[in-house]
Amino acid sequence: MIAVLLTHYDARPIFRILGRERPAYFAAAIALFLAGQAMCAYRWQLLAALLKVHGRYREFLAYTYIGMFTNLFVPGLLGGDAARSLYLGRPRGRMGEAIASVVADRGVGLLGLFWLAAIAAIFLNFAPIPRSVIAPTIAVGAIALAGFLVSPLLARLIHLMPRPMRRAGGIVAPYLHNPASLILPIALSVLLQIGLATCQYLLAAGLGLTTPLSLFILCVPIANVFASLPLTLNGLGIRESAYLVLFGMAGMPKEDAVALGLLWFAATIVGGLTGAIAFATTPAPVAQTGQVV
Repeated sequence: MIAVLLTHYDARPIFRILGRERPAYFAAAIALFLAGQAMCAYRWQLLAALLKVHGRYREFLAYTYIGMFTNLFVPGLLGGDAARSLYLGRPRGRMGEAIASVVADRGVGLLGLFWLAAIAAIFLNFAPIPRSVIAPTIAVGAIALAGFLVSPLLARLIHLMPRPMRRAGGIVAPYLHNPASLILPIALSVLLQIGLATCQYLLAAGLGLTTPLSLFILCVPIANVFASLPLTLNGLGIRESAYLVLFGMAGMPKEDAVALGLLWFAATIVGGLTGAIAFATTPAPVAQTGQVV
């Protein structure tokens, strides 16, 4: 997909645009991205505690960075989530609860993403982005809100499910029974998405672009939904295509949009590589003696 984009739009002006990026802005974007991952670790710790899976914050931080590092080498985000579940659950003999906490962490992250995108579509669409994009974004946010509000009712239906699904539903039941306990994690998710949009605003500023922050808060969450699909390594190609469409609708030149997507990919690669430190210094997730996993 990257090759198609560069071939179709001529790579030379795109590389010239990339050469304009100021290192200080690039470094600031990486620093903010890493701070966001530290906040994700705290969010995950809160969610795991609801299932009585406890640990020190530095453990959750290390496992989060290991997951981020793993995501560099597998499509989508599933590889990193599997690594986090293994590191948290296997030594404790709580794999079911660990997986549930990671699923919940991903779920509240999506809730924050959908809600922020919907709010931005309603209040920040100054570009303007066409209704063909705005209307589905608002609809997804509304559906996510409705699902959150009726989650206690869904929890009451768990006992009616087939046995395998009933066991899985029982693990996540504490989240469904008490959605109020998810308010802080969801708020952290919204803050994270604003931080990611700000990262890319900094990259654009480093290129000398004068695009307003509000446009990034509108477009970046929508692009992140597509980039999280397990189709390419770390969303490479999908994100750039989404940027091309969304920012192009807002009037950004196509070469700038592609260059911005490539810059953000480079920033996440550099940030993700810092997880190699946690990977190398964290003990392997070995089950305790006599423990069945």
